[in-house]
Amino acid sequence: MYIVTAEEMRQLDRYTIDKLGIPALTLMENAGRAIADEVLKLCAVESGWSHKSFSGSHADSAYGTERRYIVGQGAAEQGYDEGTAYAEREHWYILVGKGNNGGDGLVAARHLTDAGLRVTVVYAESPDTLRGEAAMQRDTIAALHIPTLVYGRDAFDLRGAFGIVDALLGTGTQGPPREPYASLIREANASGVPLVSVDVPSGLNADTGALHEPCIRARVTVCLAYLKRGLVQYPGAEAAGDVTVRYIGIPPGLARERGVQLRLLTRGTLREALGVDVSRSRVPDGHKGTYGHVLVAAGSLRMSGAGLLAARAALRIGSGLVTWAVPEALLPRLIGAAPELMLAAAAVGGDGEWNAGSADELLQLAQARDVLAVGPGLGRFAGDTGWLRRLWEEYGGPLVLDADALNILAAAGPELEAWKPRGAAVVLTPHPGEMARLLGLSTAEVQRDRIAHARQYARTRGVTLVLKGARTVIACPDGTVYVNTTGHAGMATGGAGDVLTGIIAGLLAQGLNASQAAAFGVYLHGVAGETAARHREHAASVIAGDIIEAL
Repeated sequence: MYIVTAEEMRQLDRYTIDKLGIPALTLMENAGRAIADEVLKLCAVESGWSHKSFSGSHADSAYGTERRYIVGQGAAEQGYDEGTAYAEREHWYILVGKGNNGGDGLVAARHLTDAGLRVTVVYAESPDTLRGEAAMQRDTIAALHIPTLVYGRDAFDLRGAFGIVDALLGTGTQGPPREPYASLIREANASGVPLVSVDVPSGLNADTGALHEPCIRARVTVCLAYLKRGLVQYPGAEAAGDVTVRYIGIPPGLARERGVQLRLLTRGTLREALGVDVSRSRVPDGHKGTYGHVLVAAGSLRMSGAGLLAARAALRIGSGLVTWAVPEALLPRLIGAAPELMLAAAAVGGDGEWNAGSADELLQLAQARDVLAVGPGLGRFAGDTGWLRRLWEEYGGPLVLDADALNILAAAGPELEAWKPRGAAVVLTPHPGEMARLLGLSTAEVQRDRIAHARQYARTRGVTLVLKGARTVIACPDGTVYVNTTGHAGMATGGAGDVLTGIIAGLLAQGLNASQAAAFGVYLHGVAGETAARHREHAASVIAGDIIEAL
């Protein structure tokens, strides 16, 4: 499923109209019908009607994950019963702005009236302000004698509605809603009835997911043609409620043809766009050498658990062999902690902490390993920048950096420009605070547009970057970006990121490239978190070790 910015959507819309010859009025008609379909579906759910399905789903249900982003089908394709009678008491208000978003709402009002609902159109401004196709829909509404009101002129009470369609502001709106839209949005939110937004909730930034004041809090958002970027980033994802993406006549493959590089990470995306064998099949005559050998350089006296989690996750994801390198003084304490792991001593003669001299030992160990993962529980130490530079420049295989390895990278500052480019892949897995340090920004600035910051860093540095958190972002060096939706808030627990590091390293060892390993690793990590939550009384009870066992 492709995800577009407001400008990309505008260009795709214009291309469809100007180059493909599909009239704007046809697109608006299809959009309005799609909105009506979703309203009827919500009515059926709310009222418990016996009904035929009004909307289908191509939702990705692999591994038992629950999706909030659905590709809906039209009513005709789902056996919509034109003769279904809807109760007159189910009164819907359609809030209409002066743009094309409002025109979509007017078409929906017509189809909902035809379906038997009681519908009232509320114009935010004088209907005379509508132009183009929206004005044509206004005239049709008038000719059909569908009741209309003008906000600020006519009295009405939204609290008496069964539901409200928000067709006020579209994707092109910038900044906080002005009057009279702001007051109408506040009244809609205060009504307590289900709100269905057209394309994006009014007041939501379609590109970043930022919420202006005020902003509609939707039960359902009917996204037209393509998923909008602001709907997959928080806080926008929360304000949008359940999102259904509906086809309106713009060819589904047009986004790919026109160079859109952002996609929702689903099982289908992994298989079709990334070429991943999502079944994780094994060859019948395989052996432990077939599935690679990971070297994990992680853990210290105070944080040995982080290294253990990363190493165990690399094993559990299917690596043939995993060696865990730890400071020599720590080694006796870890014997038997995970019998399947091989242990190796580094930082000889130390106090359980890493030191700059251990670079030689690690590079020697890494010669016979397929992947090197560095960082979980590592700590900081004198000479750590030069230490990491040696690993970066001298190790010839894929490199996964997390936790303190990222902080060392950030501390290198301008010196990083002098590091030799790597021939093999680099995968970075920062959380928002680590990303902020890499960029020299505040965490809040990073969170305001996670996709843009991840993409910029990945392209500039030539790395694959995994920006962790709700809706983890996977950014590739070529500018391609994926947004993941698996997982849940209960995974916000110490060690969960260390597990992800091990998963990605283990997939790299099994032959996946950096983009495949990062995307598939993030996806499986979230799925495992969901599986672990189902085995607990509450998602908040999930700990990092549970995620490993659920892989």
